[in-house]
Amino acid sequence: MLKTTLEQWRMFKAVVDHGGFSQASQAVHKSQSTIHHAVHRLEDALGVQLLEVKGRKAELTAAGELMLRRASYLLEEAMKVEAVAGTLSAGVETSLNIAVDGAFPQEVLYNVLNAVSAQYPLLRIELMETILSGANELVEQGKADIALTPLLIPDGLNEEICRVTFVAVANPNHALHHQGRELTYEDLKAHRQIVIRDSALDTQIDAGWLGAEQRWTVSHMGTSIDLVSKGFGFAWLPESSIDEYLKDGRLTPLPLEQAQRRSASLYLNFRDADRLGPAARTFLGELRYQTQDLAAD
Repeated sequence: MLKTTLEQWRMFKAVVDHGGFSQASQAVHKSQSTIHHAVHRLEDALGVQLLEVKGRKAELTAAGELMLRRASYLLEEAMKVEAVAGTLSAGVETSLNIAVDGAFPQEVLYNVLNAVSAQYPLLRIELMETILSGANELVEQGKADIALTPLLIPDGLNEEICRVTFVAVANPNHALHHQGRELTYEDLKAHRQIVIRDSALDTQIDAGWLGAEQRWTVSHMGTSIDLVSKGFGFAWLPESSIDEYLKDGRLTPLPLEQAQRRSASLYLNFRDADRLGPAARTFLGELRYQTQDLAAD
């Protein structure tokens, strides 16, 4: 028989999170006496003091710090259980939110989405285009169910889904193509580099070579491709995204001594497999099938 309840742990965490009993009362819409009673019952049941009231502020004891970590995990798991039950009771989900990095092969993504929509014609799919850590941020905020991204998600499920090749390119009329020799990074420093900004709001990171003295930073892969193809600079761009540009000559690989081409892993990330509905699971299966050759490259 358990000595404590989830509600007692919730009240205890609310007091800590909001800095006191009065503040917690306003946050969880319970009377201050109710919260006091719940925390005192919790301490009596455990036989340890969790909080010390100093002035108007409630502070954790050493035992309280330890128990808070455990309680936070317990409450999070309880929320997951309820969310899974909600998924089961609802049957097929009505919407699927997917955050996709701009480097992911678009043709593959479109084919996967088309296959999922054929099986679930009433499903609403929201595609959120991101760069670098932006996709994981949306998953962590609960705004996306699934992320396709070059970065691992902390404490989540990460599966390498494919590898993408990036090619250093510029318009064939760009000065870098008329040096008459192989290029070094020193040659690149004197020319404008087109860089794509991390779309995350809270934690932005840089990736790749960023050594050019002049850089234009843009927010979307399409803008970067357009600028480079029109001769405004050079960039490393996903080969799958510029295939037509390479074929018709609007873009040409730079003759670099090293690292003209480089590859990176893209990951399929999500928080909790049990919370994914049938349509999301179909998306995962179709994605794995359609990227099996890319993963082997």
